[in-house]
Amino acid sequence: MGACCSTKMEKRERFMEREEEAAREIVVEEENDIRQGDHGSRVRLRGPSQFTSMFTERGRKGVNQDTMTIWEGFGGEEGKIFCGVFDGHGPSGHKVALHIRDLLPSKLCAVLNSSNNNDVETPSANEEDGDVYDPESDYIVDTVSKDDPFFPTFSSWKSGFLKAYRETDKELSSDSNIDSFYSGTTAVTILRQGEHLLIANLGDSRAVLCSIDNRNQPFPVQLTVDLKPSIPSEAERIKKRKGRVMAMEKEPNVSRVWMPEENCPGLAMARAFGDFCLKDYGLISVPQVSYKKLTSKDEFVVIATDGVWDVLSNREVVKIVASARKRSIAAKILVDHAIHAWRTKYPKSRIDDCAVICLFLKPISSSSSFSTEENKDSSIPRGLKVSRSTKTTKSSEVSEPAMSPASTNWSAVEGFSSLITAVNLPRSASDAITGRKISMEDEAQEKSD
Repeated sequence: MGACCSTKMEKRERFMEREEEAAREIVVEEENDIRQGDHGSRVRLRGPSQFTSMFTERGRKGVNQDTMTIWEGFGGEEGKIFCGVFDGHGPSGHKVALHIRDLLPSKLCAVLNSSNNNDVETPSANEEDGDVYDPESDYIVDTVSKDDPFFPTFSSWKSGFLKAYRETDKELSSDSNIDSFYSGTTAVTILRQGEHLLIANLGDSRAVLCSIDNRNQPFPVQLTVDLKPSIPSEAERIKKRKGRVMAMEKEPNVSRVWMPEENCPGLAMARAFGDFCLKDYGLISVPQVSYKKLTSKDEFVVIATDGVWDVLSNREVVKIVASARKRSIAAKILVDHAIHAWRTKYPKSRIDDCAVICLFLKPISSSSSFSTEENKDSSIPRGLKVSRSTKTTKSSEVSEPAMSPASTNWSAVEGFSSLITAVNLPRSASDAITGRKISMEDEAQEKSD
């Protein structure tokens, strides 16, 4: 018995040493990852801060197509923070993701500043109280009543997100330096100021809030819906525009979007930036927007690409982050868990790229101390070797493109495969269609939203 206990303690000490080393590596690179953004914002592409932890790692499919960004002091307002995670797909998905990462927050910043001069119209969507919306809704449900003092700001934020997403996709379509005809990216973004949190989601990345229950245990609150073609309302919209939604024989549980008369591209999501080959056939770049009023029981928000959610449940994710010994390495520990889960659960599948941002909602001194006795030894799973890479892909570091797998349902994964098939796929947009355009479907969707 004594020998067993000693061995366990030695393993635990080695795990802790790896965490410490990972933390030191992240801190060393932090000073090189902060840029100056619009209106004095501090743009972070890699490394931790007092309230954030971020990390990405390439899978086994080629270049890392996942990327992320954090804007602190967003729009020149101290305490206002923007976070975004982007998962590229297709031959040039890595380029699209990097482009949207840099363009979208800048565009949103400009739109929100102009809204102070009443340049942004208030949306006409139905307003409702509550924090949860129907996952099959194809419209944006407001969760702030008109009587709430925050309602004018909420309306401005929501309108700003819709306009910024629309204009960003339009600019992407006209950028001749990026072939986005058969390539695109998801985007899950959050804007936090004080007790107010706005979430905008495009595609199948996800945002999850960690709160604490009456037993002082962490539990997850999913803030977004994985917008996949398998959602009835999404499928209906695509079919109305003559797009096809169907699964391949070898992947009966993975619904994909196809062109009307061609077996391509086989996109496993219903909304995305780019992918202009499908924009006339029901694919849109209109995000679903939701709101959460934060309380004293809310601890942190995790936004991550599907490389994490495909193999870890919401509950597993919040427990892993809550049990991390240091905030600075929380995102890295989560990615290490996801990679370990890929290897153990799906040993024959190629590991997907993973990107994670953890936004902590309280100063360290006032954060809750979770009762996670059963998870104290779970900050690194047994047999997991902590990776040493902390490098985020930059625009100048892109190489051969990689494909990303997709989860097949908005609540759980049932199969894995690449997002884009090679069936009848032209080498570039110019080989198929010249003069790309944004479908009027996006504008119609915003009006209905």
